[in-house]
Formats: sequence, C-alpha cells, structure tokens
Amino acid sequence: MQSKATTAESYMAELPEERKAPMAKLRTIIKANLDPLFEECMNYGMLGYVVPLRHYPDGYHCNPKLPLPFMNLASQKNFIAVYHSGMYAKKELLDWFVSEYPKHCSRKLDMGKSCVRFKKMDDIPYELIGQLAAKMTTQAWIDLYEMNIKTSKK
Repeated sequence: MQSKATTAESYMAELPEERKAPMAKLRTIIKANLDPLFEECMNYGMLGYVVPLRHYPDGYHCNPKLPLPFMNLASQKNFIAVYHSGMYAKKELLDWFVSEYPKHCSRKLDMGKSCVRFKKMDDIPYELIGQLAAKMTTQAWIDLYEMNIKTSKK
C-alpha cells in the first residue's frame, strides 16, 4: 500500500494509530545509525534513505534522475517492512543478519530478498535494525552498487 505523502512527516501522520510508535522508533533508530551522508526522503511511497544526487550524481540506474536507494521503511497492510538493499547485494551482510536475528527476536524471521517483515509490533528487534543500518557507509554502498551494476551489465 503505497502512500501518496510527499514528506516523511506527512507519511508518519497518516499512519494508523497502532503503527505510529513502532514506525517512529524504527525511523529514529535508522536515522541515528546511518552514515550521515544518507538522506531521508519519500521514495516509492515509503520512507526512503538514499544517497542524494549531490553525493552520487549518476543516480539510480533504473531512473538516473532519482537518488540511489539504500533503505526503506514502510507500513504495509499486514506488517511493517524494513528494506535494506545492502543485504540483497552483499551475501555476507545477509548472512550476518540472519544469524543475529534469533538473538534479538523470539519470532521466526519473515524475509524476502531485501525485505524484513514485522507482523507483531511488540517483537521488533530495534537494536538489530540499528546495527544493520550502521553496517554500511555511503561510500561502501556506492562501491558495492557500482560493482554489482557494472558486473551485471557485462
């Protein structure tokens, strides 16, 4: 369920009451732990954390006018989702997250390629999400992105 909000504040304001506190806490933790060169914005109808065009003018290969996406946070119909492109692009990071998850959460990991879904608001591993956000610098993400894109285009 994509939001039509144009700012992070308006996105947060339109959330259902039961989602506001966990989304606010996740947003705060992500912002506190991300490399400060990442920037928060609305991205694909959800909160996005991107490499702004002023730091990476090439932009996103799918649409070079857009900043390079890195993380997203969304309140979906049946869950809260944290999307992390680094886990999709770097197996070691994914393996780390999968092995750490049971140490922080009693529920089974519900995950897609880069999406971690939280259906129960009372068991979100906030500390682990903060650690995940801190695992990659802006430059490390750019380097990994370029390596994967250039490799995939050969």
